[in-house]
Amino acid sequence: MEDVYGQSAGAIGGLVIVLGILYAIKDQTGLPWPAAVLLTVGVLVGLGYLAWRIKVEVVRRWARQPAEASSEVLAQESPPAVGVVPHPELTRALVRTGAIGKDDVIPLHDVDTRVLDVGTQYTFLLPEGGTHEDVAKRLGPIGSMLGVTRLHLKLETSRDTERRVRLLVLKEPPFSRLFDPPSREQIRAFEGIPLGHDVTGALFGVETFDGASMLIAGMSQMGKTTLLNGLVTCLCVAYGDDFDMILLDGKFIGLARFAKIALRYESSTDPAVLENMLDDLIAEVDNRYAEIEKAIRARQQKPRFRRLFFIVDEAADFYVSNGSKESRELVSRVEDKSRYVVAKALESGVSVIFLTQRPDKDAIPVNVRAQFQYRACLYVDSEGAAKVTLGDSYFTTMAPINPVLLNPKHKGQAVLFVHGTSTHIRGFNFPDDFIWEVIDDAHDRRQKRLSASPDTPLKQAIELMQSKELDFIATADLAPVLGVVESDSTERGKKLKALLGVPAGKGAKGVRGYRLTDLIAAAMSDS
Repeated sequence: MEDVYGQSAGAIGGLVIVLGILYAIKDQTGLPWPAAVLLTVGVLVGLGYLAWRIKVEVVRRWARQPAEASSEVLAQESPPAVGVVPHPELTRALVRTGAIGKDDVIPLHDVDTRVLDVGTQYTFLLPEGGTHEDVAKRLGPIGSMLGVTRLHLKLETSRDTERRVRLLVLKEPPFSRLFDPPSREQIRAFEGIPLGHDVTGALFGVETFDGASMLIAGMSQMGKTTLLNGLVTCLCVAYGDDFDMILLDGKFIGLARFAKIALRYESSTDPAVLENMLDDLIAEVDNRYAEIEKAIRARQQKPRFRRLFFIVDEAADFYVSNGSKESRELVSRVEDKSRYVVAKALESGVSVIFLTQRPDKDAIPVNVRAQFQYRACLYVDSEGAAKVTLGDSYFTTMAPINPVLLNPKHKGQAVLFVHGTSTHIRGFNFPDDFIWEVIDDAHDRRQKRLSASPDTPLKQAIELMQSKELDFIATADLAPVLGVVESDSTERGKKLKALLGVPAGKGAKGVRGYRLTDLIAAAMSDS
């Protein structure tokens, strides 16, 4: 109500002022009333227009000054990309997948494009604030944008900056054709142990097996044997005469060709056989650790041991019981001893390699699987099976490769996971003649070592068995040759053990005696 009174009073006041102005104009000009009214209205309208123009100009100038200042600051911080031509494919793929910002570009002139035999390789620099991780996390969607799959892409990062990325885009599915296996010279020249080719055809493997063990898994008929044969062949070439092997062949034929150069070779799926071999390994490992401790206490250098590889094919079969109490207890002991060997043997120069075609969560006990530093997974039919081999957190690592996507028609392919990095490889398909040549050379070198060793009862026993082509000899038959004439079997066994340094075992039908592989293993460890 007060507003109404105020507005009414203002209106009356305004009217009085206007009438006063009209009267003053009429009195000064002598014009009639109609002309005086028109003159007054015209003057008021002109004054009102002038006031409006002044207000608009002031507001416009006030708003323009901050805008111009902001433009100058932006121009100093980020110069306009005048004349910058973006790389069409890379910019589109990285923007659409969120690897770079929607306003960012990959300049065409900054992309080094190389056409290789297998595909096209792009080397480029990400915008400031971007890292190779932004690309690695989105390789699947990026592949989709480029019209290929995740397996067609190989990502490498620079050692001098997080922003530089090298991206290879294959022109055909990986390993659509076989690469030639390496020669002996190429294997020896490789810095480490080659395990296969990567997608470009380059040799790829691990730097060393010192302090490391490996788990290899995949479905049946996916090429594990091919991968394994290539691995053992490369070990023979790369390490020469500086390593030994103990082989347990659960597949019966997977490792058979390497039996003649193994310290011990067994073909079985009986957990009791694995336990026996583990007992021997544990004794060896404990002896080595005792030597290490002795050296440390004496402030001496750590002793250097011969490399020893314990390779088990179809390892999962040895952790299955038949349901009986005795079998369950046996499997439980095997599990504990396996974990001990895999975990503790590394510092003593013993590496364990397990293979299985059953990558189920219960196939190999978790406390055993967790000890493997190197993992290789061939084709599997589920992501869960891949996690069993590569680890539960594998798919959260940098640029993971899903083994489910591997082409099962191309045997020997695997995802190799080492030190947090995934690489798609394919094992070497060596010709049989080449593998046999390598085996024969290794066997000849071992025989020369044995021949050069001192003439001991152990060496005499080995030469006797080799001359008669025996794999096993009873203590009763060996004792007279070594001058042991005890009639009591217990005393005879004690004297033979003292001479040979090797305990007797049981052969067929429970007969006590010695295996040639055990005697050779003892002789090689002493030489």
